[in-house]
Amino acid sequence: MSKTADQHAQMQTGAGFIAALDQSGGSTPKALGLYGVDSNDYDSEEAMFAEIQKMRERIILADDFTGKKVIGAILFERTMGESIEGKKVPDYLWENCNVVPFLKIDKGLEDEANGVQMMKPMPSLDATLQAAAKAGIYGTKERSVVNVANAEGIEQVVAQQFEVARQVIAAGLVPIIEPEVNIHSESKAEAEDMLKAALLKHLDTLAEGEDVMLKLTIPNTAGLYDDLADHARVVRVVALSGGYSTDVACEKLSQNTKMIASFSRALTEGLQRSMSDAEFNTALGTNIDKIYRASI
Repeated sequence: MSKTADQHAQMQTGAGFIAALDQSGGSTPKALGLYGVDSNDYDSEEAMFAEIQKMRERIILADDFTGKKVIGAILFERTMGESIEGKKVPDYLWENCNVVPFLKIDKGLEDEANGVQMMKPMPSLDATLQAAAKAGIYGTKERSVVNVANAEGIEQVVAQQFEVARQVIAAGLVPIIEPEVNIHSESKAEAEDMLKAALLKHLDTLAEGEDVMLKLTIPNTAGLYDDLADHARVVRVVALSGGYSTDVACEKLSQNTKMIASFSRALTEGLQRSMSDAEFNTALGTNIDKIYRASI
C-alpha cells in the first residue's frame, strides 16, 4: 500500500482520535495563557508563535502521542514548515508517530449574518493546497460556525464548505468539513437537525472518489449523525469539544458510537509549561487515554 492508502485506511477504520493542534493567531494567546505563558512572555507575533510551537513539539514528543491512540493531527499553516528533531513536522508525525497529518486552511470567520459565521475568503488557497500536498499532508480542515437555527444561514455555510471541499479534493487531499454548532446556542438541537439535512443533501452531490470527513459539535440527540457516518462519501465523522471540559466532552462523545474525537482545548487541559517532562507526559497521557476511550 502507498503512504496515502495507508493513511486513508487509518482514517477510515483506525481506533483513536484526531488531535487538533491548529491554534491560529486568534486562538493562540488563550491557548498559551491556559498553558501558563502570558502575553508578557513574548513581545511579538513571531515570539508568540515560537512559544506555541514549543508547546506543540512537547505534545508530539510525548510518549503517548502515537498512532496507537492518536490517529491524526491537525496543524496550523506555519507548523507545516517547522521541524522536530531535524524533520519537517508532517513527516515527523507520520514517520515517527504513525499519526496522519492534516492542515487547517481557513483564514477565520466573517461577522455573523443569518445566525451563522461564514469563512473569510481564501485567495491563496490553490497555492496552499499545492504546498500541503508537497509536504505530505493528507487532508485539510476548514471551520464555520452556526449560532442560531436559521435554515437559510445553515444552507449558506454548508454550500460554502462544499465549494471549498471540492477545491481540496481537486488538489488530491481529503477535506474535513467543520460547520461547528455553538454549544451555547439556545436553538442548538434545532440547528443540528437543519445541519444534518443540509449536509446529507450536499453529500449526495459528490461523485465516487470525492470523499470528505465531517467535524461536528457533539449533538444534543445521541446518534443524530449516524446517517452521516454511514454515507458512502464520508470517511469519518469526528467531534469537536466546543468548549466542553475534557470529562464532559468525553462523556457526551461516548454516547455517539459513530463519532471519534478531534479535540483541541480538551486535549491540552491541565498542561502547564512549568511541569517537568514526567509530569507533562503523565497529564497529557491521562487526557489522551480519556479521549481515546470515549472515541472507541
